[in-house]
Amino acid sequence: MINYGELLLKKEPFSEIVIGNTAIVRAMIESGVRVVTSYPGSPTPEIATAIATIPHDRRPFYFEFSTNEKVATEVAYGASVNGHLSCVFFKSVGLNVAADTFVQLGHMNLTGGMVIVLGDDPGAHSSQNEQDNRHIARLAYTPVLEPASPAEIYTYFKTAAKLSRKNGMPVILRLTTHTCHQKELVNFDGWTPDEQDSTPRFDRKNGPYIPITSAVFPMKRRAIYRLSEISSSNEIRELNTLINNGSPKGIITAGTTFLSVMDVLKDSPQKPDILKTALVYPLQMDVIRQFLNSHDEVKILEELDDFIEQAIKKEAFDAGIKCRITGKMSVEDHIGEFTPDKVREILSRDWPGIVKPSADGPVTAKTPARPPQMCPGCGHRSAFYAIKKALKETDIKVGDIGCHTLGFLPPYNMVELLMSMGASTGIASGLALFNNSRKVVCFLGDSTFFHAGAAGIVNAIFNRHDITLILMENGTTAMTGHQEHPATGRNFDEITERIPVRQMLEGMGVKKILEVDTYNQKKLTEAVTEAVAYEGLSVVIAKHPCMLKFTKAQKRKSDAPVRQVSVDTSSCDRSYECINRFACPTFYRNSDGTVTINKDLCIGDGSCIQTCPVNAIKY
Repeated sequence: MINYGELLLKKEPFSEIVIGNTAIVRAMIESGVRVVTSYPGSPTPEIATAIATIPHDRRPFYFEFSTNEKVATEVAYGASVNGHLSCVFFKSVGLNVAADTFVQLGHMNLTGGMVIVLGDDPGAHSSQNEQDNRHIARLAYTPVLEPASPAEIYTYFKTAAKLSRKNGMPVILRLTTHTCHQKELVNFDGWTPDEQDSTPRFDRKNGPYIPITSAVFPMKRRAIYRLSEISSSNEIRELNTLINNGSPKGIITAGTTFLSVMDVLKDSPQKPDILKTALVYPLQMDVIRQFLNSHDEVKILEELDDFIEQAIKKEAFDAGIKCRITGKMSVEDHIGEFTPDKVREILSRDWPGIVKPSADGPVTAKTPARPPQMCPGCGHRSAFYAIKKALKETDIKVGDIGCHTLGFLPPYNMVELLMSMGASTGIASGLALFNNSRKVVCFLGDSTFFHAGAAGIVNAIFNRHDITLILMENGTTAMTGHQEHPATGRNFDEITERIPVRQMLEGMGVKKILEVDTYNQKKLTEAVTEAVAYEGLSVVIAKHPCMLKFTKAQKRKSDAPVRQVSVDTSSCDRSYECINRFACPTFYRNSDGTVTINKDLCIGDGSCIQTCPVNAIKY
């Protein structure tokens, strides 16, 4: 097994097959990054996983998981203006949380430099939307580099760090789910550890760092000027790829779409020329103009919005360029990843003489549905099973982001609205206004409580909203890989002081707090019934450790076989409570109607035993 910690600290050059999220850590080390911050979110958490393989006392930079993306951005910003190269990474919608601070960064003088690693999500693999964050980068006057592979992630990060330090401005490295997780052989340079200089270098003379009216216009002019400097830099020009096939037709593309284009065109007898631009905002327009002027027709291929297309068409119009430029031709061109299949579909539609449709034709076979499920033994399953008994069908249930989001699925049907991290309490408060006939219940995870949930709770207390909050406490940031949060008593590296959820709620002024282990289903049903009847804000802390994390820890301690449950078929009345209402994936119904336990899934937690009306489930 590869020791990634030793590998990432190697002093001599080496080559290794790694995913993009690992390659970026080596790039941080070689670039001399001193401070790295994050809030976990797919597709970027494996960056922290790679960092964790480096022993704390040998790690050449400081790393923390901050309480949310905004705070992570602010910590990285503070380090940068203190003269230290910094990096912050998070997922696509994490930029929404960071935006209040992020949109100001391009106006500041970041003396140490700062790279923002953004994990965008075309295809919405792990996000609630497909937002194209290149638009926000333009809003914030922040340049964007977009690599296509792990090797390019490594190279582009080093370039971004160099340009950020040189120009005193943030630079975004825009990754996608595919670039983060694909594997490639990467050739890494050597690394000579520098003696760490911890001298604080903040100087107000490098500012202004206070964006008041008198400073806004000079700061904005400086941001625009720096964008121009970036777009004309030779360091970025060297990252572009130009493939000249001598064709009157050309393709302009970026990122992983380039790889799909190459895959589709490999057997084409009439290959168009291809320009892959490394910088997607701002574009290097002199390079673009030269490419347009040397072709009769150019097709722009990019995932999600027509961001590059609009900029190129504007430039072509202003410059009087006669080349025919086409981009997105249908609504579907704006949706989903540009996989080879999709790129083939687009090019065969628009350039049928160059690219033929797939010889296999459209896929007609339907794959079986595989809806996401909570893990066997998950405390949230036990909670939803019990909570549902306490609520009326007409009660309104508001969800939040986390594993418990899966409560919207049948048979629980416990989430009817969902928006973003920490939004449930505020949405529930709005639903409770002018509402005397339907109770409003909202859910919130313990990690999200610290991330963005506290403000909505304070607002509900302050404005006397009549809602019930069920705080699902499982002791970890489960959905993104079991990262620690302020209530766990540990940060990324060490033991720290716990900030208990209940004490936080009491400190805010919540008067009605009930606390129940979710495996005690009868007591939880009673607690929710009591809380819903309370006038004002009531909170039920439905707690149980994340069983996936717990069982992993148990396996590391002992190889002893796990005690499992079984179904006594002689007493089973085939009411299928275990399957139809509790819905643990461990249970399955045989063709003869009997119920069996899947021994590969059962973790022996026993939360199912109390659900059987005839006590047929036993250890």
